[in-house]
Amino acid sequence: MTDSSGAAAATAPLSRRAMLAHSARACATTFAALAVGGRPLRAIPALAGVTARGPEHPDPRPGIDASHMVPPDKVREHPDAVAAFDEARTIPGILDGIRCHCGCADDPAMRSLLTCYEGDGMALHCPICQGQARLAYRLHHRGRSLAQIRAAIDARYGD
Repeated sequence: MTDSSGAAAATAPLSRRAMLAHSARACATTFAALAVGGRPLRAIPALAGVTARGPEHPDPRPGIDASHMVPPDKVREHPDAVAAFDEARTIPGILDGIRCHCGCADDPAMRSLLTCYEGDGMALHCPICQGQARLAYRLHHRGRSLAQIRAAIDARYGD
C-alpha cells in the first residue's frame, strides 16, 4: 500500500476481534443500505444511530428495570454467568445506556448491553457481555458517571 507521495504507507495490524467487528459492521451497514433502497441509515427510525462505525451508546430509557432479564433459576444453569447477572440486575439503567462491544450491536434488535441480559440471554455464553457488565458495576459503585463508565468500556472493549 502506498500513500499520496508513492511511499509505502505504514499500517497497524488489526487484532482479530477488531477485524471481525469491522467486517460485521461493514456488512450490516451495506445490507441495511441495500434493504432500504440506498437511503441514509439515519433517515430510518429503527436504524437511527447506526453508522459505518457502528451504533453509538444509546440513551438509557426512563424507568427501565431488570424485569425482562433472564430469571436467576435459569442463570444458575450457567455458573460462569451468575456473578455478571447478579451485578447486572442491580444496574439496569446503566446497562441500558451502554453499547455492547461483542458484535451484537450490529443487530438492529439489540438496543444496549441490557438487551444481552434479556430474552434468550446472550450474556449467558458471552464473556465480553459479562465483562462489560461487571466493569460497569464496579465503576458505578465507585461513583463513576455513565459517561466515565462508557469511556472505560470503550477503552477496554472497543475496536
